[in-house]
Amino acid sequence: MTDLSSFAITGKWPAQHPDRLQLYSLPTPNGVKVSIMLEECGLPYEAHLVSFETNDQFSPAFLSLNPNNKIPAILDPNGPDGKPLALFESGAILLYLAEKTGKFLPADAALRYETIQWLMFQMGGVGPMFGQLGFFHKFAGKDIEDKRPRDRYVAESRRLLGVLDARLKGRRWIMGDEYTIADMAILPWVRNLVQFYGAGELVGYADFVEVQRVLEAFVDRPAVQAGLNQPPRA
Repeated sequence: MTDLSSFAITGKWPAQHPDRLQLYSLPTPNGVKVSIMLEECGLPYEAHLVSFETNDQFSPAFLSLNPNNKIPAILDPNGPDGKPLALFESGAILLYLAEKTGKFLPADAALRYETIQWLMFQMGGVGPMFGQLGFFHKFAGKDIEDKRPRDRYVAESRRLLGVLDARLKGRRWIMGDEYTIADMAILPWVRNLVQFYGAGELVGYADFVEVQRVLEAFVDRPAVQAGLNQPPRA
């Protein structure tokens, strides 16, 4: 049996199945990117809830795996050369899992980099901008009387939705007929913007019919439905 005891995180979140990939996460847009990928590629994994309510992300055990105190993070007992690999940052994890399994990342070099390009579009644009809009629309920032910060993120989020809508016109998925990690990265954030943040009307989501079409197809996938609820909230 694989021994993961040398990793301090297993002291707080013991591995019941140490031969499986260990996921430390929460069902947020960044978190479900990885759980959806794990469900899609069929890798056995064990999910551990990192509760923000109890500040688990700041615990020494979690920081030993991710010093940036953000979810998700993974511990793969069967990493490169058969050695355990600890990894954080959702985009890096998606790339790692795609290369590990040979799934959801095109083999063709040009298409591979084009897919990574759209993954970076989410990491550098969609995630940060939608997240800031959520802060100013739903959370503490909503109480700020000056609405210029909120409106800046509304405008930028709308622009990004327009970029995505144009890309999806005439395509089944972001990369065409092939479903990839780019879809798994971007679409949970769109879903979160509309459903959890309640910002659909604010950004004019009804105008982006291609985005709506593809998001509906994405959420209908059984692996997506399973991944959206991992780890289960206590």
